Amino acid sequence: MNPRRTLLKWLAAAGVFGPAGIAGLISEALASGVNPVPPGLHKATGDVRINGKPARTGTLIQLGDTVTTGPGAEAIYVIGQDAYLQRDNSAVSFAADTTKQLLRIITGKMLAVFGKGERRITVSTATIGIRGTACYIEDAPEKVGAGGTAPIKAQTYFCLCYGSADLEPKANPAQRETYSTVHHDHPLLIHDDPDMAKCMAPATVMNHSDLELTMLENLVGRWPPFYGQVGSKY
Repeated sequence: MNPRRTLLKWLAAAGVFGPAGIAGLISEALASGVNPVPPGLHKATGDVRINGKPARTGTLIQLGDTVTTGPGAEAIYVIGQDAYLQRDNSAVSFAADTTKQLLRIITGKMLAVFGKGERRITVSTATIGIRGTACYIEDAPEKVGAGGTAPIKAQTYFCLCYGSADLEPKANPAQRETYSTVHHDHPLLIHDDPDMAKCMAPATVMNHSDLELTMLENLVGRWPPFYGQVGSKY
């Protein structure tokens, strides 16, 4: 059987795309074996905006753009060799300078897969350089404390699903860490608190799946390194 048709049935059965079903462009691409799909927005559920303007399926997302999702919204899009699943209440901006290969998670949740070459991600708590990577990020910037209490420090969840990363926490750059993973081996919580002895603490895998990673990689004509493994728990 065509492996893309197999994947299409697998994703649909798993309910990755929610009760609304698979968006037309993604369904057609996977079923027909298009390799890769065209760039742009391939799924928009709820309030999805590009540079503050409402976006729809098929809208091209370019370097220099900012993508935001409202409550309950979700966006799946492709830029070059990279594919993104942006969850609700999130804002992500892309640098206009192609030489920097920079994206900024302003707030919220993002699952991403990247093609060859280096990328740089900034979040509230750290700067992350990545190579040949997939990652999942949940970023919560600093918040004002209730009733005049001390502010709640920024915190970031970061899972390097596979690939290599150079991670430098803003609160203590000396704790910079360079590492590689194969399959969600080293998820972290990054804290923006210089008073903490360790800015980075081990975490568990949460809120993202191998099914979603496989879908994103297929959109850009690739398979994740774990594809075909038996018994994945994610």
